[in-house]
Amino acid sequence: MPLLKVDRVSKVYKVGAFGGKELLAVRDVSFEVKPGEVTSLIGESGSGKSTIGKMILRLSPVTRGTITLDGVDVSALKGRGLKSYYRTTQGVFQDPFSSYNPIFKADRVFNLIRSSYFSGMDTPTWQSKVAASLEAVALDPVQVLNKFPHQLSGGQLQRLLIARALLLDIEFLVADEIISMLDASTRIDVLNLLGELKERGLGIVFITHDLSLGNYISEKTVILRRGCIVEMGATEKVFGNPQHPYTKMLLASVPQLHSKWEELEPELKAQVAELAEGPAALQQHVAVDGDALPPEGETAELVEVEPDHYAAVV
Repeated sequence: MPLLKVDRVSKVYKVGAFGGKELLAVRDVSFEVKPGEVTSLIGESGSGKSTIGKMILRLSPVTRGTITLDGVDVSALKGRGLKSYYRTTQGVFQDPFSSYNPIFKADRVFNLIRSSYFSGMDTPTWQSKVAASLEAVALDPVQVLNKFPHQLSGGQLQRLLIARALLLDIEFLVADEIISMLDASTRIDVLNLLGELKERGLGIVFITHDLSLGNYISEKTVILRRGCIVEMGATEKVFGNPQHPYTKMLLASVPQLHSKWEELEPELKAQVAELAEGPAALQQHVAVDGDALPPEGETAELVEVEPDHYAAVV
């Protein structure tokens, strides 16, 4: 049984001077995440992946469709029900520095959790709980507690936020570009930490524009283009046997360690040109404008091309 189920979810934003126009940012997106599973949402900027994460976290309302966790409709939660939801579901975002108030010490994020969820816990027990959560993310309490955000690295601040989530014994984590601002040595530490969390049974939505990171950490991959899913399935199948032109173009665009850009540029241009000359119904997914959405009423149908591997046919 899936832990999280996103069922035909769409998101419409009101835009224009008086909100008279609509922008369909996410269209009929459906996928599931099981306990102990990482599902990567991959796509370029504006593909709708972060919007989906915000809807899962109830930071943005769903326009159409449903999101359920353990069979409970997330959009219907209010009051104590919503507070209980945040006890099981948390998010960590791209810029760790934006999650902290610079005039307060970094461990204030733990005190906010204590006042909301553990107000009756005595101080020694709470301190032991905080120390255990910090050790779970490979942080030394002596080195990070009672420090201001500017005294800690981005990797330390990011792991503090994950430790904050672990204080609540969460079941589900939305990780939205959480390592894009970290250096290479710290990235692998955070990725391996996510791997350890999924081994404990945590369900994770990993949002990224970096295909290599998604391939490294996830069991399932969802490729998004202009708010629609164009391909999804087992990660090794999506990466090893891509079917949609957009997925092929993304994979062709990944820099190669063994080659210089001068060598790859003509080959990449040739591949993109070849994709753009494909069937007219698919050209909209290869166009470089990237901002426009498919015409209203035109929805990509996902077809199973092999077991646990689906690609869009327009």
